[in-house]
Amino acid sequence: MFYNVLKAKDIVDSKSEKFERKLLMENGDSSLAIISLKKEEIIDTHTSISDAAVYVLDGEIELHFDAEKFKVEKGEILMFKKDAQHKVLANKDSKFLLIKI
Repeated sequence: MFYNVLKAKDIVDSKSEKFERKLLMENGDSSLAIISLKKEEIIDTHTSISDAAVYVLDGEIELHFDAEKFKVEKGEILMFKKDAQHKVLANKDSKFLLIKI
């Protein structure tokens, strides 16, 4: 996949019935993936082993960290530290890049 121009929003199928994840690149604990979620779909509470960022390509998601909730819409990015326990909720059919560094 290196040296290819990719249309990020077309890599995962938004017509899929459920969560879809496509790993594009990985090196140790660092990775780049595209994730697709259907409206009201949830990625249950988990902890990232790396600092991370999500960049929403399409739709709108919420990231829940303990008592805090962040809405992230198309074109926005949210960054967070490793070991931050969180869950993800799709407010709309959504696609986002997950960048772990």
